[in-house]
Amino acid sequence: MLDFAIFAVTFLLALVGAVLYLYPASRQASGIPGITPTEEKDGNLPDIVNSGSLHEFLVNLHEQYGPVVSFWFGRRLVVSLGTVDVLKHHINPNKTSDPFETMLKSLLRYQSGAGNVSENHMRKKLYENGVTDSLQSNFPLLLKLSEELADKWLSYPETQHVPLSQHMLGFAMKSVTQMVLGSTFEDEQEVIHFQKNHGTVWSEIGKGFLDGSLDKSATRKKQYEDALVQLESILKKIIKERKGRNFSQRVFIDSLVQGNLNDQQILEDSMIFSLAGCIITAKLCTWAICFLTTSEEVQNKLYKEIDQIFGKGPITPEKIEQLRYCRQVLCETVRSAKLTPVSARLQDTEGKIDQFIIPRETLVIYALGVVLQDPNVWPSPYEFDPDRFVDDSVMKTFSSLGFSGTQACPELR
Repeated sequence: MLDFAIFAVTFLLALVGAVLYLYPASRQASGIPGITPTEEKDGNLPDIVNSGSLHEFLVNLHEQYGPVVSFWFGRRLVVSLGTVDVLKHHINPNKTSDPFETMLKSLLRYQSGAGNVSENHMRKKLYENGVTDSLQSNFPLLLKLSEELADKWLSYPETQHVPLSQHMLGFAMKSVTQMVLGSTFEDEQEVIHFQKNHGTVWSEIGKGFLDGSLDKSATRKKQYEDALVQLESILKKIIKERKGRNFSQRVFIDSLVQGNLNDQQILEDSMIFSLAGCIITAKLCTWAICFLTTSEEVQNKLYKEIDQIFGKGPITPEKIEQLRYCRQVLCETVRSAKLTPVSARLQDTEGKIDQFIIPRETLVIYALGVVLQDPNVWPSPYEFDPDRFVDDSVMKTFSSLGFSGTQACPELR
């Protein structure tokens, strides 16, 4: 859990830093309520650090100034939106690009940027079809890996500690690498090698780029660059192997190879999906099981639904779609754990929220962690309560935030 917490603090700051570095913003605050820079050079970065995380900083800022607030990251203005209503009214034409993908590509120093609207829609559809095909083709693999982990836990004495984060990261690495990249990762040594390089790259994405420490350490920089080169080498080899061939096991990268993408785009997209997919899968599984251990009532209700749907029969994708309460548990996990406490979009053209004007090239933060704990939207927000998602209007609100339905990020699938 601590590893995830540390990652969240540094990675969220990296998100802000990366986008601001790429897109200079206006110095004009336009009368938006908020705080002035603490320091000329760093803006409110010292306040963020003192708060413990960007999320906690935003919680305090919105409590003090309301749903639309401003602060300064370095010498640049940032606007944060902290309620469902203002998020729905945000005027931003840059909705077809994925800020998470854009940020990761910039941090990895990839060159291919976002395309036009039609290209972005095409790639989104390609992603959706790729995920769907991969899940269907590799369903037996998911069952096998799940059963292996369950058997391992069942073999433990009741009093034995289970290193949940470690086991879930291992499960995610095994499942995501095979579903995204194919049979190369049936070899456990390949998975271990991938996980080592993945950890090196991901840790520097979260911290080294933000504070500049990566460029100041020749040893760390070489380790990072070597790890990235090794990951790219593996991906290039797999892309070459799967081009022009048909495999019985269809994986995510096949959709990219067969789409209208060049080799560099395939490399970058498969890299982003592999990096993010492993982390998101591990975090979601870790927190879901963690929350289940805190509520015997939720455990019993979930077990009852599973028993009713499956009985003594096989587990199938069609039956999984009938697990309504299970889906509620996962949605409540995403909400309670605040898996994505912040998202960000660039204001390409001047926009307006209520009476406030948001200048062009301002970074607009969606303070999702604040929104997901708003008692006006989520009664008893700090209680783990999957039953809140029985209400269709609640699920609609959740979907509008990008956590379910057509707006959900493909890695979360």
